[in-house]
Amino acid sequence: MHNPVILSYFFSSSIIVQIVILILLLASLASWTIIFQRTFYIGRARRGVKRFEKTFWKAKDLNAFYKTIEKKGDKNEGLAAIFHAGYHEFLLLRKRYPNDTKAAFDGVQRIMRAAVAFEEDELESHLAFLGTVGSTSPYIGLFGTVWGIMMAFHALGTAQQVTIAMVAPGISEALVATAVGLFAAIPAVIFYNRFVNRTDRILNRYDAFQEEFISLLHRTDISEDAHA
Repeated sequence: MHNPVILSYFFSSSIIVQIVILILLLASLASWTIIFQRTFYIGRARRGVKRFEKTFWKAKDLNAFYKTIEKKGDKNEGLAAIFHAGYHEFLLLRKRYPNDTKAAFDGVQRIMRAAVAFEEDELESHLAFLGTVGSTSPYIGLFGTVWGIMMAFHALGTAQQVTIAMVAPGISEALVATAVGLFAAIPAVIFYNRFVNRTDRILNRYDAFQEEFISLLHRTDISEDAHA
């Protein structure tokens, strides 16, 4: 019942207001596409963290565990990719500098930070767009409303007698732009904040794993030297 009324407002409004509404509708469509894609990706990343940590801390042999991870190749992501990068670098540097433990651990930390940075980019992909839509859509809608009201009053400038019946349709048509702006902004803001919160939690787990993994390598290296 309300859709024909909204459509009539759209088609009877000025070309500028129509362009504003179309821009906002496209932004809303793009936002919902990103929302569904990020929901799936971040959810998969969270499950991946839990699954990897559960498997990793049960592993008794790092070399065997590394070989299992290495078989997946480019399919590794999240903590699996970070671990693979760090342990691969550790094995290479230990062969290259067998007597320089500090160089080996410094190299592992650098390569793991780079791997975390890559994973962070993947997690935060497109979130800036959601933030932009959430912050700018109300203003774009307000611009369309102001423009529509200006045109409505301009059209009434030549009228000898102005009544509310003459003013109301033009104002209601212009207000549609603000409504569409809020329609685009509200979901974008809600999901942007939600995704940022979940991404920060995942990144904290990545950082914690780096520290724990480096400590584990130290203990393993010391243990091997003691046995040697």
